Amino acid sequence: MVIMNKNFIWKSLRKLANLNFAIFVLLMIAFCCVLGSIIEQDKSLLYYQMNYSYYYSFIVLFGLDHVFRTWWFIFISSIFIFSLLACTFFTQLPSLKNARRWKFVYNSIIFNTHKYDLQNINQSYYSFTNIIYSLIRLNFFIFCKNNSLYSYKGLYGRIAPIFVHFSITAILLGSVFSFLFSFVVQEIIPKGEVFHLKNIIHGGFYSQLPADMIFRVNDFYINYNFNGSIKQFFSSLSVYFHNYLVLSSKIISVNKPLRFFSVTFYQTDWRIDAARINIGLSNYLQKKFVKTNINGKNCWLSIVSINDKNSLFFVLFSLDNNLLICNSNGVILEEVKVGEKFYINNTSFTIKSIITSTGLQIKVDPGIFLVYLGFSVMMLSTFMSYMSYSQVWIYNSFGSLNFCGSTNRASLFFEQDIAYLDKIYSYYLVYLNKYIIKINNILI
Repeated sequence: MVIMNKNFIWKSLRKLANLNFAIFVLLMIAFCCVLGSIIEQDKSLLYYQMNYSYYYSFIVLFGLDHVFRTWWFIFISSIFIFSLLACTFFTQLPSLKNARRWKFVYNSIIFNTHKYDLQNINQSYYSFTNIIYSLIRLNFFIFCKNNSLYSYKGLYGRIAPIFVHFSITAILLGSVFSFLFSFVVQEIIPKGEVFHLKNIIHGGFYSQLPADMIFRVNDFYINYNFNGSIKQFFSSLSVYFHNYLVLSSKIISVNKPLRFFSVTFYQTDWRIDAARINIGLSNYLQKKFVKTNINGKNCWLSIVSINDKNSLFFVLFSLDNNLLICNSNGVILEEVKVGEKFYINNTSFTIKSIITSTGLQIKVDPGIFLVYLGFSVMMLSTFMSYMSYSQVWIYNSFGSLNFCGSTNRASLFFEQDIAYLDKIYSYYLVYLNKYIIKINNILI
């Protein structure tokens, strides 16, 4: 029974190494990626009901709103991983081992294709030594046995497919690790507040939030262009671990995140929350700002009631601009700065501060390293795959040297190598002839 089970497993793995099966699984993965690109991912149910009114139930049922985190996509990826590994161990590695074997020949019967000839190899003066020196000049690895010589170069080209398989495996394993262990948190934090991670957007089955880490937003500010548009916005963060300050102040911005161990902070958004207002001598008021649009420009609006009939409107267009004070009819009464005192109906008002919040995306993804490593190895192996694997056989037959050569790609370059080999060998022949003539003259 044990032998039967082993045979069944062995045959199953052999079938996974089939090229047609691997291509079919790869096409399935490509189809899933197309679905994930066409259908917006990780949106709310209301979004799919509004945009896919006839298909939203089908999308939600099969998880097409989060294709890359569904069990069936992970299953297909796992099948493809096993197929690549089976192909590597059952096909590519034995092929590499076979390519490294010494293949000495003593006749030309086995060569029916890819045969090349040297013009000067069958001359009366020939030597294995000259051939060996010529091949070494062309970076061939050479092996000799009796009257036969075997050489090859470009073995790295045979290794490249193995690295391609391992790189794709690393990429797919990275996506699986991300599915199981990663999480994404979105937070909107007011300036000066301390927070911990709690607003989880999505998380893996085995992901864990760092409970012993606390964070603080020290500051938030915006740089504007000359035309008033936003150039960049920044947040200053502090990190506490086990109630100890481990990172005092780190400024992040869009495309410049903070990486602390396995946690990455991205600057994603911002907003103006409220204004703190001092009325009179000892009265304090905090009023919320509402984002709106005036004459095509974004602005923030807050209302303060003076009495039952009259109200004040505070209008703010940017953090660099002054606040506009308007009455109920929309007439601008004053333009003030933050901290500047002004009077309405003999009552003093002071805008003490503008409360802003920064939008942060916190991400932990242990699989990202495997993904980057896989793509790096894939790029390297792609360049290696362009190296052609060339072989040369030379053997002594009936008092002369016979030459045969073959290559798996780049036949023109191989023919060029053969031409160089012929020139180098001819040079050694001329040198040998001169040397023999010189010796003969000395002996005479």
